[in-house]
Formats: sequence, C-alpha cells, structure tokens
Amino acid sequence: MVGAPLMLAGGVDAQELEPRAYSPSPVGTTFAVFGFGRSEGPILLDPALNTGSWEGELWMAAPGIGYVFAIAGRQARVLAVSPIAWGAIERDTNGSAGPFHLAGFADPRFKFSIWLRGAPAESVADFARTPRRAVVVGASMTIAAPLGQYHATQLVNLGLHQWALKPELGISRQFGRWTLDAYGGVWLFTANKRYFPGWQRREREPVATVQSHVSYTLHNRSWLAIDATWFSGGQTRINGVRLSDDQQRNGRLGVTLSVPLSGPQSLKFVYNTGATTRRGTAFDSFNVTWQVVRFRNGR
Repeated sequence: MVGAPLMLAGGVDAQELEPRAYSPSPVGTTFAVFGFGRSEGPILLDPALNTGSWEGELWMAAPGIGYVFAIAGRQARVLAVSPIAWGAIERDTNGSAGPFHLAGFADPRFKFSIWLRGAPAESVADFARTPRRAVVVGASMTIAAPLGQYHATQLVNLGLHQWALKPELGISRQFGRWTLDAYGGVWLFTANKRYFPGWQRREREPVATVQSHVSYTLHNRSWLAIDATWFSGGQTRINGVRLSDDQQRNGRLGVTLSVPLSGPQSLKFVYNTGATTRRGTAFDSFNVTWQVVRFRNGR
C-alpha cells in the first residue's frame, strides 16, 4: 500500500510507483507498514542549481499507519508515513565537492483517498462475500509537510521546506487474474522563502504525473506488477526570475512483487530505475515493505 521514495530537497517528489493503490478493503481495516530501502546512482541535487553531476547513496526507513472508514456510503482511507533517511552524496567527477553526509527525518506524507465507484463501504463479512467490481475509480490528496531536516545554508537537505500537495484520480480494471491501473495527478508547491544560501525565494511550477501498472495475481495471494511513471514540469523561479532550463520531463520503470506471510502479514519488494531523464535524477532504487493488517472483528 505504500512505498519509500527518495526525497532530496527540490528533487524527487513525482517519482512514486505504487501499483494497486486503489484496491478496496473492508471498512474498519487498520494497517501498519514499515519500508526499508536503498537508492543509489546519478542525481541532480536540485534542477534549479547548475552544480553538475553527482552520485548519491541514500538509505531510508519509512514507518506508517493507515485506516479504512466510510464516508457517505463510500470507502475512504487515511495514511501517514514518516521517512527517516541517511547516506551521502558527492560530485562524481574530480571529487571536488562532498561527500555531504545526511541523517534525519525527511518530510512526512499524509494521504487521504476516497473511492468514487466500485468500492462501497462494507464490513469484513460483506466484503468477503461480495464479488469484486471489475472497474474501481478513486481520488486522493497527498500532502507533504515541511517538517523534514532542512538547513538553509546547506546545499542538500532531506526536507523541502515547502508544502507540497498532490490531487490525483485513479482507475483500476480487473480482467481475471490481471489488473490494470492508471493514475493521473499534479504536485502543487508553496514557496520556499529560505532557499539556498538562505535568503532567496524559490517558487516551483506544478509537476504533472502519470502512473500505469500491469499486475498479475499468482497463487496464495501473491502478485507481480510491471510499473511505469512519467512526470513533467517543475520549472523554478528564484526571486521572481524564471530559470530557462530546469523543466523536468522524466520517466521511470519498475517491478513490484507482493508476497503474503503468515496471518495478516505480507512483504512487498520494489525495484525501479530511471528510463528517460531530461533533467533530474536517474538513480536505481530498491526497497522492501512489511505490512500487517488488522480487521475490526480481530480476524
């Protein structure tokens, strides 16, 4: 239900790959997740900074908790994730800068989802005996709060020091064991008034995002998905002056495997990499997420 994306100041905020994000669950479901992962490879500290090419290695742990409830007869869900990251980055040519060592909290994320079609609010018993709808449509709002580690005079940070919001619409279509997902959203940003080196004002234009996933259900509730995302936008203004060449038009590809464990537990393995990169990042990322689910009736 949740991944652990890399978060660097100004960098990776549109690169999530989350198959089956709009899969329904019974009302009253509580789930806890813990993601652990590593991202490594070429990065751009900030598309607004002309600082050349860098290499980074970042580890991240991402605990989270979510709950499914009812709104006007429709299923809804809230999720909160608070990532912790550590690692280092350095210039990959000449070694003339860095390494910068990082450790601390990244910006937490809060997501509210509601199903508009195909997922009525149902108890555990009703959910178990009701045939699944072929088409599910949902909407969500993700909020990234500026609470992560940020030092205005530091070139790279774990936090953005700005609010970010992403409204999104998603559709899921099931064909037997196959599930097709498609989501479209847009990241919106407030201004960072303490941008590097600490006294500048940085504004970002919206970043449009599209995700698509094809997954297949295996035996014993396991499933495998091929994932893709594309995002564009994010041009920057520094003190009101628009930069000429920092628009992002990038794509990423990935694969996800979800494996059930004993009882209500499961593991999800996620790998993704840069496919096309105009300006931004092209790192490789791998993470594992453990999830445990508890239903209202305790089963």
